[in-house]
Amino acid sequence: MTPDPYQIKLEDIFEGPMDLLVHLIKKNEVNIYDIPIALVTDQYLEYLEWIKTMNVDVAGNFILMAATLTQIKSKMLLPVHDGEDDDDDPRMEIIRPLNEYLQMKQAAEQLLQRDLLGQDTFIRPISEKDIPAEPDDAYIQVGLFELIDAFRTILADLDAEQQIDFTADRISIKDRIAQIIEELEKRGNVTFAELFTRPIRKSDVVVTFLAILEMVKLNLLRIAQHTQSGIMRLFYI
Repeated sequence: MTPDPYQIKLEDIFEGPMDLLVHLIKKNEVNIYDIPIALVTDQYLEYLEWIKTMNVDVAGNFILMAATLTQIKSKMLLPVHDGEDDDDDPRMEIIRPLNEYLQMKQAAEQLLQRDLLGQDTFIRPISEKDIPAEPDDAYIQVGLFELIDAFRTILADLDAEQQIDFTADRISIKDRIAQIIEELEKRGNVTFAELFTRPIRKSDVVVTFLAILEMVKLNLLRIAQHTQSGIMRLFYI
């Protein structure tokens, strides 16, 4: 039996289960010390289900986090007794490691910004004329879960009754990567919408999503989002 060309693993692509949790907390605009655990748990499970429908293997640590959130959600349904303090809050089981993770991540980002020995120590000052005047072209890096949100939006815009058909015009991830590279070599960068030709099929979205994951894993491209328009672009490295 030939291996499924659409199968890919989620491990070591961009981020882990803590990053998904942080993404959901930011998306819902809540404080980590007051997490609406039921809402976040349900959304976390939705992400995992969506990832599975994309034929992506979910790593064990994502499943463990899902089980932990589900357990905390169950404990939150129990009645609260008088005299219980914050340490009795079931959410502390995830709040403590989450807070530690955010502190370590912030420290790591600060270390990355420091000059390495012999690097960025004596550099030629950049003249103002050397800086392109493109104030509207400011981009920020995006991660796996922002990418998932973008593809979920594309799928949501398709016909709800359209079925995924892997038998017609089947294309492998390798071939799709070659197509994307060819497009990026010609244009330098492209938006997600520019990767598809009408009519868009769900199978096209699936294989493109997996191809982009593999390209990021291989450090072939970076994904950035325009700060003004919110449009995501793929840049060839």
